[in-house]
Amino acid sequence: MTKFSTKANGGVPPVSTASLPDIVFMLLFFFMTVTVMKDSTLKVENELPNASEIKKMEKKDRIIYIHVGRPTGKYVEVFGSEPKIQLNDKYADVSDIGTYILDQMGKMPEHLRPYATISLKVDRRTGMGLISDIKQELRKVNALKINYTTYDGDTFANLGKTGKQN
Repeated sequence: MTKFSTKANGGVPPVSTASLPDIVFMLLFFFMTVTVMKDSTLKVENELPNASEIKKMEKKDRIIYIHVGRPTGKYVEVFGSEPKIQLNDKYADVSDIGTYILDQMGKMPEHLRPYATISLKVDRRTGMGLISDIKQELRKVNALKINYTTYDGDTFANLGKTGKQN
């Protein structure tokens, strides 16, 4: 008869790493599909006002953003505390808006250009004079679809949070 012998040093068998590359690639593909790249860094304060009647914009590929507000902390020393316009990653003047809009529309596919919407993300403390100037520049380049980005909430809360009424 054969004798069965047990190993005196019977420790735990090593872990198989054969499936490790598959797991790594699955995680890599997952994060590649889920991750969204950030378009631009916000250089202006942007505390949006509240609105009671809002509608979510569904198609983001047709939106061109214009940010308006006071410069953030490190930019106050250079640009002052007056509201500024931010187009992509740069501060701009009102006169630069027309060229910016035409440039952004030129980058869109031709079939989407008639549906382009300009989204104004305006800080609640910004005066209407600057907004009016922006709208005049948008009219010059025939960009007439304008959206004001807001938060859902009580519109009367806007009155209490503004520093001064313009």
